[in-house]
Amino acid sequence: MERRTMSVERSGGGDPARTLALLWSTQPSAGRPGSAGKPARGRPPRLTLAQIRLAAVTVADRDGLATMSMARVAEEVGVGTMSLYTYVPGKAELIDLMVDSVLSERDLPGPDDVRPSAWRARIVLYAERTRAMYRRHPWLREVSMVRPPLGPGLLSQREYLLAALADTGLSARQVVAATDAIVTFVDAAAGQQAESEQAERATGQSTDDWWSDRDSFWEDHFDVERFPAMTRTWKADGFVGTAEAMVDAYEFGLRLLLDGIERTIEATRRQST
Repeated sequence: MERRTMSVERSGGGDPARTLALLWSTQPSAGRPGSAGKPARGRPPRLTLAQIRLAAVTVADRDGLATMSMARVAEEVGVGTMSLYTYVPGKAELIDLMVDSVLSERDLPGPDDVRPSAWRARIVLYAERTRAMYRRHPWLREVSMVRPPLGPGLLSQREYLLAALADTGLSARQVVAATDAIVTFVDAAAGQQAESEQAERATGQSTDDWWSDRDSFWEDHFDVERFPAMTRTWKADGFVGTAEAMVDAYEFGLRLLLDGIERTIEATRRQST
């Protein structure tokens, strides 16, 4: 499943220590110059980082990530653009804050919270909350996570998934590989579904209707001899509506992925006895 990215949005240099301080700060004034989590001198700040993050996410949810700018967010919170820069150094850092904020929305159970006892159920919980997150914030699929923001949202995800598989008997390296595979699959599937739904909202046309408008393709251009597997699948009623196909692909793929992990766990246990 292909994921579109906008890595250029977060590829600026910046100060890593400054960005990390913003991501992990709990002080309302932490976004101000020189604060790094300490109260700034002078007048108390008009805004908090939480308010700025919320405003930025609201703009991106409503109008798309491409239109989200420091000026648009400043307008959303009712301050001048230059005033916003006293809290957040720039757009790249702001996107890091936005991403970490929506990752945290999943509220994945921590070590002391009640959570499913079975590891498969824990992964399914993660997958469902991640899909819901992408549906609320479809712009998230446009942000590259190759070099992710190292904030509480990302680390909570990592902690939750590692804990889900930690006591299964897999080696530490296998646990990491399994969690990475889960994240890769779930994010791709969730991002594709969010993109489809966003396209429908933007155009007012469902994806199935889009295909219907191109029915002539099958009569005028499709060559049954050149594409025999597609033809055979079509005649066997293998193709369904787009929305149903996405659900089928997600459920089928996740089940096979978890089945594969389970078989590896069982094989590891047999080898250790």
